[in-house]
Amino acid sequence: MTTVSVDQVERTRLEDHASSLAGLVSHAVHPEGGFGWLDPANEVVVERPVETWITCRMTHTAALELMRLAEAAADELALAPWRELLDVGHDGLTGRLRDAEHRGWLPAVGGTEDQPTDKVAYAHAFVILAAASLARAGHPGGPALLREALDVFEAYFWDDEAGMAREQYDRAWTRCEDYRGVNANMHTVEAYLAAADVLGDPLYLHRAARILERVVHRFAKDNDWRLPEHFDADWQPELDYNRDNPADQFRPFGVTIGHLLEWSRLALNVRSGLLAAGEQAPDWMVEDARSLFAAATDRGWHRDGADGFVYTTDFSDEPIVAERLHWVCAEAIAAAWALYEATGMAFYREWYDRAWGYATTYLLDDEHGGWIHEVSPANGPSDSIWWGKPDVYHAYQATLTPLLPSLVSFAGSFREVPAR
Repeated sequence: MTTVSVDQVERTRLEDHASSLAGLVSHAVHPEGGFGWLDPANEVVVERPVETWITCRMTHTAALELMRLAEAAADELALAPWRELLDVGHDGLTGRLRDAEHRGWLPAVGGTEDQPTDKVAYAHAFVILAAASLARAGHPGGPALLREALDVFEAYFWDDEAGMAREQYDRAWTRCEDYRGVNANMHTVEAYLAAADVLGDPLYLHRAARILERVVHRFAKDNDWRLPEHFDADWQPELDYNRDNPADQFRPFGVTIGHLLEWSRLALNVRSGLLAAGEQAPDWMVEDARSLFAAATDRGWHRDGADGFVYTTDFSDEPIVAERLHWVCAEAIAAAWALYEATGMAFYREWYDRAWGYATTYLLDDEHGGWIHEVSPANGPSDSIWWGKPDVYHAYQATLTPLLPSLVSFAGSFREVPAR
């Protein structure tokens, strides 16, 4: 690991931007409980359902901001509003979003239409993440929620033989979907790293490493870094999955460029975790992280005459969905910095600056605050995939990454806040 750091001007910019992003969490408080969907002007849309993944991401962001302020020696008066936001998240996850009859968490509740009731690994991974952050931030209900989330995941989603997470069940846990997905496993890595850090339990670090090795060092490497996202129950790739629905928000057809960047960063986070635990980290973790980053930047950036990363390509590197999504740029920022820290190579610092330059030019909303979630291939207004601004967490984490050396998990990077 190379010693690199931001200068004071950049540090101040990042800290100020983190504060402005975290401030949007309070806008998302839903009057019926949990956190809701933000519109383009950062106002909660009360007619839309409250979704578990959004509630978790907002809770996680608020917890990180509380910990960041606590480390900066903020007084209790300054921390009090963040504690209230943690209550919103905790109460939503232990109340209306929790399935009291069958265990686990529903994907969404409320809204003007009936909501799906399937139990999905994606949402449950985020419950682990949010609970870990609550526990680290001193919320009194955090430890119990974290244990419950880990127990549910263990009972239904974790497949120890495969070393991977299953994808989805019906509400009563009687039928497991045959589909297997890389997206849910990516967020399982993130969640397990946080659980390992907060609990001090290497079991979850080693599970994260198992997932990483299979997805990155096998699936991605064996396909020349064109990572298949979709698999059957035996983990055989289904390369045509969703060809007729290529712009799906969670299961798009083809290669998802942003996930190459996200896996690149996660490979280095797992490596940092192993080193911090006094264990050996395979050399391939850095090399594979570099290869994923190279594939994303070579095949996803400026593919159609304009700057920005396309959302997806096919397996011949042709763009399929060319809209530019904010979270992809955020992951480019985080991955570039992580690689700069791991290698000391100026090339990655240049990419860090390039990605931030793009975000500043096209994605930062100077009028309302936050990041515009989608722009067109020409970098103009667009909302064909994502309307509004429901996601603060990607941009917030990207902003924090350079401030947290040797990052394993975001929650674990801060000192534990005493419970109150």
